[in-house]
Amino acid sequence: MNDKNLKPSIAPSLLATNPLAVGAAIDQLPESCSWLHVDIMDGHFVPNMNGQPGLVKAIKDRYEDEFISDVHLMVTDPDRVMDLYMDAGADVITVHQEVLYHHHRTLSYIRERGRMAGLSLNPATPLSTLEELLPHVDVILLMSVNPGYGGQHFIPQVLEKVKRLREMIDRTSYPILIEVDGGVNEKTASELWEAGADVLVAGSAVFTHPDLDIAQAYEALLPRH
Repeated sequence: MNDKNLKPSIAPSLLATNPLAVGAAIDQLPESCSWLHVDIMDGHFVPNMNGQPGLVKAIKDRYEDEFISDVHLMVTDPDRVMDLYMDAGADVITVHQEVLYHHHRTLSYIRERGRMAGLSLNPATPLSTLEELLPHVDVILLMSVNPGYGGQHFIPQVLEKVKRLREMIDRTSYPILIEVDGGVNEKTASELWEAGADVLVAGSAVFTHPDLDIAQAYEALLPRH
């Protein structure tokens, strides 16, 4: 796995690209980009459908270890399909807290296969559901929109949730990354970095910015030092 620029990082969401030109869009990202975010939707857990293992494999075949392949399974039964994405080359497998029956088993299995185990919480899911799971996760993905569609507006209450999660993690010794997905733009990115986020998923703000090209739009979201 490529470990460059793990923190802080932008994970461009391929959901916002033209499906006929995904490779061309990726090629326009700057060299500093080390994450790619792939949304998988089953039309059941979320109303939209998107993503196949073939896309993950194509990225791995073409770019090898240039990117961390960050696969977000917005599906009702992740245990049934996650091997397909790990076999295809996913580096991070993120599943939703809301659909798991046996959290420890699923997260431990992802780690056993040598991948980073991610756990995602919808905006209304409280952080208290994480307390017993922190030793078993590498990434916590907080949704800042209701999952299923790109281009939605950021839910402002999630900013406080990021701050509280940062405090929760900092009270432990676990090297857990905080990832945030939804409504990320220059303004919200700045606020999220300050709140303690490590990785921000950005789709429209990178790939369909009205004034900047893809590389410029990516760089505009990074923290200012």
